[in-house]
Amino acid sequence: MFSGLKSFAALGAAILCSSALSACVSVQVEHEEKDFSHVIGADPVGFDAEFPPSIEELFLYSQDERLNGLAYLANGEGPHPTVILLHGYPGNEKNLDLAQYLRNDGFNVLFFHYRGAWGSEGEFSFSNVIEDVASAAEYLRANAEYYRVDASAITLIGHSMGGFAALQGAANDASIACVAGIAPADFGRIGGAPAEALEGFLAYSDTMQMLAGWSGEKAVSELQANAESFALAGLAPQMVGKSVLLIAGDQDASVSAEMVEDVAAAYSAEPGIDVEMITLSGDHSFSWSRIALSETVLTWIEDCR
Repeated sequence: MFSGLKSFAALGAAILCSSALSACVSVQVEHEEKDFSHVIGADPVGFDAEFPPSIEELFLYSQDERLNGLAYLANGEGPHPTVILLHGYPGNEKNLDLAQYLRNDGFNVLFFHYRGAWGSEGEFSFSNVIEDVASAAEYLRANAEYYRVDASAITLIGHSMGGFAALQGAANDASIACVAGIAPADFGRIGGAPAEALEGFLAYSDTMQMLAGWSGEKAVSELQANAESFALAGLAPQMVGKSVLLIAGDQDASVSAEMVEDVAAAYSAEPGIDVEMITLSGDHSFSWSRIALSETVLTWIEDCR
C-alpha cells in the first residue's frame, strides 16, 4: 500500500502522461438489488453448533518456506466458496473487515503474509508474491475437507499490490473464475516509467523493514526487469471466461482511477471477459467508504458464486 506517499503520487501522474491508452472507461453491470444488513449490520441470529464460524491460525508452504496465515471459516458444514484475500505493499491495510463480512455471507476467507513479509519465512519479492498466491490456492485444494472448502469455487480478491497479485494469480490459474482488484497496482506500468520517476518509489521501499531481504534498489530493479510480464493490461487474453471486478477510489493518490480504468479498457476490449469497473469515493485505503467497498464486493461475488 502506498497511502500518503507524495512521491508515488507524482509517479502515478508521470505514468498517466505516458500511457498509450487515452480513453477512460466505466463499466457498470446491472445486479439484482441485495440487502446485506444481515451481513454487515447485525450478528448472526444463530449458528451451527458443530460447525460454527471460527478463525484458525495456519501455516502454508511456498517453495519450502513457511507463510503465516489465518482462515476465517463460515458457519455450517459447507463446503463453502472460499476467498483468498491478498494484502498490499507492504500490507498496512489488511481489509480484515471485508474478511468478516464475507464470512458472515457464507464464504471462507484465507488471509496470509507473503514470503519475507511480516514474519513469514524467506525473502520478499514481487515475483515471490505471485508464486505465493498459487501456493495458497493449492493449499486450499489440498486441505479442502479440513477447512470445508468448495475447491471449485475459489476467488482471488486483493488490494493494491494484492490486486496486482490477484489478477496475476487468476491469469495463471484456469480454475479461478472470479477475481477482484481493489485499487490494483499496475507494476508493469510502474516498471516502465522513466528512471527519475522511480526515485520516490525506491526511497519508499527502503523504509520497509517488515519485508525481509528487501530494498529500494531491489524493488526498482525487479519492476524494470519485469515491466512487460507485470503489466496488468497484458493479462487480458488469460482473463477470457472469467469475471473481473476492478474498484478505484476517486481520491486515490497512489493508484489513480484513470490507471484502473486503463486496465478495465484493456479487458473490455478482449471478447469473453465479464469485467466490471466501479469508482467509489475513497482514498487508497477507502478510509471513509469501508461499507460501500464491502457492499460492492459482496454484490459482485454473490453473482459470481
